[in-house]
Amino acid sequence: MERAVVRITLIGHLIHNFCLLPLVFVQDNWNIYSFHINSTVSSRYATTVITSRVANRMAESKEVEFHVRIPKNAFITKFRMFIDGQVYDGNVKEKEQAQRQYTTAVSRGQSAGIVSSVGRTLEEFKTSVTISAHNKVTFELTYEELMKRTLGKYELQIHARPMQPVKDFKIDVHIQEKAGISFLDVKGGLSTNALANAITRTQADKQAWVHFYPTEDQQKACDSCDEQGLNGDLVIVYDVNRNSTLGDIMVSKGYFVHHFAPSNLSRIPKNVVFIIDRSGSMHGRKIEQTRTALIHILGDLAEDDYFGLITFDDKIFHWKQELVQANSANLDSAKKFARRISDRGGTDINRAVLEGSNMLNAHPREGSASLLILLTDGDPTSGETNIERIHSNVRQAIAGKFPLYCLGFGFDVNFEFLEKMALQNNGVARRIYEESDAAIQLKGFYEEVATPLLTDVTMSYKGGSNLTQTVFSQYYNGSEIVVAGQIDDNNIDSFIPQAVTFSETNSPVETSETVSENQTQRVWAYLTVKQLLLLMSGPEKEEVKKNILELSLKYSFVTPHTSMVVTKPPGETADVLDKPKEGKQESRIWGNPLQGALPPPPAAAAPLPGAPGPRGSTLYTRLGARPTAKGVCFVKQQNKCFFSLTVITRSKEIDIAAGDARIVIIVHEKAGREFLWPVMRQKPSTTNIEGLLGEVLVCSCSCSNINVLFFFCCSAVGVHYSVTPPETLICWLSPADSALQRPLNDFFVAQL
Repeated sequence: MERAVVRITLIGHLIHNFCLLPLVFVQDNWNIYSFHINSTVSSRYATTVITSRVANRMAESKEVEFHVRIPKNAFITKFRMFIDGQVYDGNVKEKEQAQRQYTTAVSRGQSAGIVSSVGRTLEEFKTSVTISAHNKVTFELTYEELMKRTLGKYELQIHARPMQPVKDFKIDVHIQEKAGISFLDVKGGLSTNALANAITRTQADKQAWVHFYPTEDQQKACDSCDEQGLNGDLVIVYDVNRNSTLGDIMVSKGYFVHHFAPSNLSRIPKNVVFIIDRSGSMHGRKIEQTRTALIHILGDLAEDDYFGLITFDDKIFHWKQELVQANSANLDSAKKFARRISDRGGTDINRAVLEGSNMLNAHPREGSASLLILLTDGDPTSGETNIERIHSNVRQAIAGKFPLYCLGFGFDVNFEFLEKMALQNNGVARRIYEESDAAIQLKGFYEEVATPLLTDVTMSYKGGSNLTQTVFSQYYNGSEIVVAGQIDDNNIDSFIPQAVTFSETNSPVETSETVSENQTQRVWAYLTVKQLLLLMSGPEKEEVKKNILELSLKYSFVTPHTSMVVTKPPGETADVLDKPKEGKQESRIWGNPLQGALPPPPAAAAPLPGAPGPRGSTLYTRLGARPTAKGVCFVKQQNKCFFSLTVITRSKEIDIAAGDARIVIIVHEKAGREFLWPVMRQKPSTTNIEGLLGEVLVCSCSCSNINVLFFFCCSAVGVHYSVTPPETLICWLSPADSALQRPLNDFFVAQL
């Protein structure tokens, strides 16, 4: 067989590969001399300001990054930089408009900002600016969020990760609640014995303060801290007093916000059907954790509850054909059934949910609350697989009589499909992360809905308009219903709120307490946008998007439909910061596309407009799972670290910065298939870097969340024998071991 001849273009530079966790600043070059986080919570609405002051200690201009993490539930509302007495404000714009500006910047080889998901509860905000020698910059980021009450408490999560010990480090939290604060606690990874004396808290009747002022030595001492300083969360936990009015209403400048969380109510017996995916993709730890969680949940059922169990793959399996009482004999039998659940077959979600709906519909009980809980890790692959028809079938079967809760296990699941199905049926979708505590996650979700107190809750407001959601199928112990709206003509005298519910006695309950609140209008806007975002998959999508844009631009919310344009000093291009779409995975691991047959490049492919690359700079490879990892590597030059390499991904491209070198890998789609297309935008100014040589540079990382991967680009003809008939390729992807003629590990260094 004729062998493919591959010639690697050598340009005298590449990277000695050594990968670390993502960095914010290279400590040798920068001094973060002040890092403050100030959070003010007023009537459950939190406004947090992160201020970082950085000095360039080098004798030359350097690019410095601002890199922080914020809660996913929050909206960024302001970003500013202070340089040489000038203020550079960020502006919120329509995403498409901002993206056009950003694309133009990338085509010229310039950098851009990013907001991406990190883990379960955080998003990462990143931007940068060039600072002249011995100069300073102040970064200031503001974000807002409405606190959600879960299991009887509110939690304010503050993440601290400046990436070096900071002399002037402070976290200040001030809570103001007119209803009064019933308890206050401080938790999280930064609330440890080593940092205990750095935390002070003070609680009065309607106010509370928490201060966290660790010394530089203490910033290296906590469980998740090291020489790079703090890395963890400070979680402020509290609740407010509840009185007989069953709620409080904040009124200000023609707007109101109603917090409805009645206490001292008797629990309502429930009817619950668990629908468990047992298809082949649930193999291994997923099915084991599901069995563990289900057995625990069954043990928590009350004797006046009724329940049913359904497992499914491409067939449906009933533990019992009808709901049964949760007595000891039935629970023991159900637990034995749960222990025998094993994985096999396809995924018939449609039939499984319809069977569960039929079980609840066949067992109506006055004075009880019914709910359906689906757990799956994949797409519908058996039976009815058309998503729209499944949605229609489920909606007709449930007919608004009870909520459907969808739990998506892992990131292979079609979360948008589950989310839409849940929202159409008065429920919510929740992602279960495929980690060691998945069983605890499952049990934790169940606890949120385990104790219904009210059903068919309708909030009405005479003299009110532009209301957020007012109808709720159920109210659960420890939760809270929040409704906001406008008061007609700002006439408080004619404004009459009422909450009509049906408890065990079916008697209506009324509440009408009014207090003053300054942030009411922003809370209304925040809550309205959050709820509109959940309706984006509905038939009135364009109208909903228009309303989201209007409110987001007016109140400067960075949402999935708006972007923050970060203005910079003259000579630098503005960054564009986007919020990830809810329900999307934003931090997948780099897959290894070097294994298996490589497809030929798409026919008639041409460089994208404004993005021509040098000879040999085009790379095609099938995209099995789109790379969306972020990693940072140090580069070795003359036996010292001198810059970092950062990989940042977006929906249609991957940006790589290595010192002053810039690479853009564009995601190209042809005939429904996706390909990676890297282009060298700016070659590095230095040519004395030790290491492997190649035309396109990508770091070979071996981090905790990034697999080893290396790109090679060829500028000579090769024959692709993995397809029939063989095809001649001008540019292809070569495995590192083959191109280098020895294992890639031989080129790694253990220490710089």
